[in-house]
Amino acid sequence: MGFATLSLKGRALRLLGQREHSRAELLRKLRPHVQEGEDLDAVLAELEEKDFISEERVVASVVNLRAGRMGAARIRQELQAKGVGGEVVQQALAQLQHTELARAREVWRRRFGEPAADPQGRAKQVRFLMARGFSGDVVHRVIRGAAEDDEA
Repeated sequence: MGFATLSLKGRALRLLGQREHSRAELLRKLRPHVQEGEDLDAVLAELEEKDFISEERVVASVVNLRAGRMGAARIRQELQAKGVGGEVVQQALAQLQHTELARAREVWRRRFGEPAADPQGRAKQVRFLMARGFSGDVVHRVIRGAAEDDEA
């Protein structure tokens, strides 16, 4: 049976088999395939009821996948793009705050490994970490710490 002949539920299950999807993502991806007489909301409600769709698993999946390379701001942005929000996201991001500095240092170490030799190099390192979603305070602590380690 080809993908073109699958029911909405079949399509949803195939997407969920590839990775966790939020209800909003499934709604967006499946809407173009709704045939007359099909009720997409009912299909998604059934999948949620049977725990095939779980915001908690989507959040855990994104955090697990991205936390080693991204800051909390970028992770929040990705979750919002997936249509996930609310308390579950706030709890996950609060837990990430405890490791933000260590994660930023590790990302910096893997990318650069040594303090910048000049202000342009330092600015490049700051931009890189900021683009990865680390807060300004954390970025400056990482850059300042790298420079202090070099002087020691």
